[in-house]
Order: sequence, then structure tokens, then C-alpha cells
Amino acid sequence: MSTKNTNLPKISRRQLSLRNGQDHQHIWVSYQNKVYDVTNSRLWKNGKHYEHWAGQDLTEELKSAPHGIHVFDKFSCVGILEGDESTF
Repeated sequence: MSTKNTNLPKISRRQLSLRNGQDHQHIWVSYQNKVYDVTNSRLWKNGKHYEHWAGQDLTEELKSAPHGIHVFDKFSCVGILEGDESTF
């Protein structure tokens, strides 16, 4: 879950929503304002992971997940979700 690169692009909610596994070849999710590329994960095939959908912020949903935030360690952070700086 490394995001030490301060040059990460800002990504709008619209850009994120289009990376939902249906409208674009990339599959992205957001957690705590960081956007992760989960395209190559077999668990996110077609943009769905159990009852969760790609292309959105999953910060609240992760609270009830059976795993912790370290699940994001295996994915690349591709940007910072725009407009949500207050939720860090």
C-alpha cells in the first residue's frame, strides 16, 4: 500500500467510476482517498468482488470485510481520489 510517490495524479470520482470492469479495461477501487489498480486480481474479475463493485470508494465497506487494509499491499496505488482530503 505504498504511496510515497507524491507525484501521484489526482483522480476524480467520475474517472474512478469508469474503471468498474465494464466501461474500461482497467479495474480500480479506492480506499482512504487512494486509488488502487485491481485489474489483474482474479478476485475482481468483471469488476465485482463478492458484494462489492469496482469503480467506487470502498472505505466504509472495508470496515465489515473479513480482511484488513493490508489487502491493498499487493496492488499498485495509481492516484489520489480528488476532493476527499478531509477523510484521512
